[in-house]
Parts: sequence; structure tokens; C-alpha cells
Amino acid sequence: MAAGKEIRTKIASVKNTQKITKAMEMVAASKMRRAQERMSAARPYADKIRNVIAHGAKAKTEYHHPFLENRARKNIGVILVTTDRGLCGGLNANLFRMALRTFEKWEKENINIKLVLIGNKGISFFTKIGGTVIGKASQLGDTPSSGNLIGSVKIMVDSFVSKELDQVFIGYNNFVNRMTQSPKLEQLLPLQPDSAEEFNYHWDYIYEPEASEVLDTMFTRYIESLVYQAVVENIACEQAARMVAMKAASDNAGKLIEELELVYNKARQAAITQELSEIVGGASAV
Repeated sequence: MAAGKEIRTKIASVKNTQKITKAMEMVAASKMRRAQERMSAARPYADKIRNVIAHGAKAKTEYHHPFLENRARKNIGVILVTTDRGLCGGLNANLFRMALRTFEKWEKENINIKLVLIGNKGISFFTKIGGTVIGKASQLGDTPSSGNLIGSVKIMVDSFVSKELDQVFIGYNNFVNRMTQSPKLEQLLPLQPDSAEEFNYHWDYIYEPEASEVLDTMFTRYIESLVYQAVVENIACEQAARMVAMKAASDNAGKLIEELELVYNKARQAAITQELSEIVGGASAV
């Protein structure tokens, strides 16, 4: 029964793995709920500042903010938000695939691409394949603060203002629901005025102090809020993808245990049958 002992060892090993994947599934589900709460908490601020920015972009002021300046595309910056840890299915792979397709299209147009990478997976990936990386951020944890992201955002904003970059995009995973997360690439700079009907007329504001000071602060906070929202949403996607991946792993472990138990029972039955045959054969010989 040496084979039977090996099968029992395998069954015990798979059962231990199944316990780990079930525990990770429950932890991911709990973290995902908290991430969704953070998304909901950040949304009112994001919606309100988006509304103010849409009005501000339509306002007629003497000061023309550089964030509203459209230029010919020669240099593009991309902030790419990925996860710090793995075991989350194809979440990062899908984002990389979409980003590389877009980069390939831009390179055919002779556009230079500069990257700011958020998350260890993105840093590792572009270290292997190459790319012009001008900023990195990692180990943000499950509860990132906007303060951890200001440095990365400032690199892109300063490059755009100094005309080293003509456009800035952000790539992240969009949380659709617990089962679906879709990679998304959206433009941050220059700011695009909202085309909704309620904004299709000119706004005027009285600024105190100067318009330049107010708009500089407001537009910068707006960009920071968009990046923060993208990071929080990506964390929710990570936990949802990990929950699904760990559930699939637990289910597969259960099927493997059933198969191994079937093999073990067959081997055990064969050994018993052989033993009975030997006893009967010995008795007949006597």
C-alpha cells in the first residue's frame, strides 16, 4: 500500500491548500467591502469638484490655465495603476495588454511615451520589457491616502506645465461589479470641458484672491482626486478578482480531492482483492 500512502499524503496536502484559499477568499471579500465603502465615500467630493471644474473650464477669465491648453501630440505621459500583490487572476495582465496595444498605436504615430508606475506589478513588468519610467510608487497598502500619491501626480503635472508632455492619461481597472473588472485608459490633461447641455453656456466667477491662485489649486486638487479615485477603484478590483480567483482555486481543490479519493479507494480495493486472492490461493494449495 505504498501507493495508497502517497495518495493519502497528496489528499492531506490539497486539503491544507484548500483551507488557505478559502481563508484568502474570505479576507478578500471583507477587504473588497471596505474598498467599496472608500469608493462611495470619495465619490461625492469627486462629483462636486468635477462639476466645479466643468463650470471653471467654461468660464471666461483673463487667466488661461495651462491645464486647458491643447497641443499637438508628440509626448504623452501615462500614470499606470497596478496591484502590489499577485493572486488576483488576470487583472494586471488585462491592463498591461490594453496599455501595450495603445502604446503600440502611439509609437506608430512617432509619439514618445513616459510612464509613472503605481504598484509593484507594474514596476516589475516594465523593468522587464523596458520603457521610459519617470516616477514610481508602491506599497500603498489597502487604505492609501492622497498624500502618498502627490509625488507621482506632481511629476506628471510639472512635465505637462513645462511642455515636456502634451497629454497625460491614467490607466487603471474599472470596478463594474464583483465579477467584472475592465481595464480603462482615460485622459487627465489637458482637461476636457464637459459637453453636457447644462454646461453649454459661459460661466463667470469672482475670484478671491487672484484667478491664477484659485484655479492652480483647484485644478491640481482635481487631478489628485482623479488619481486617488483610480487607485481606490483599482484596490476594489484587486480584492474582487482575488476573491473570485481564490474561490475557483478552492473549487478546483475540492474536485482534485474527490478524484484522489476515488483513486485511493480503487487502489485500496485492488489491494484487498489481491490479498483475498492470495489467501484463497494458499488455502487451495493446502
